[in-house]
Amino acid sequence: MDLYTINYVKSNPHIYNYLRENSTWYKLLNRDPSTLKVLEERAKEKYKLRLSDRLEKISNNISLISSFMDVLK
Repeated sequence: MDLYTINYVKSNPHIYNYLRENSTWYKLLNRDPSTLKVLEERAKEKYKLRLSDRLEKISNNISLISSFMDVLK
């Protein structure tokens, strides 16, 4: 792996943990460092860090609060 890839992975704990859990990515990154963006997307997908996941979580929280308020009425 090149130095940029190593530093980038170690600076982002989610990517670092995903890489440790899925060791096949080491081989892919060694052969082609441009797959780093794909690795980052997969890590975001697994740990639910995408914008759509965050919006869904907020929506679920709002509906939960709304249901709770209806019960209190």
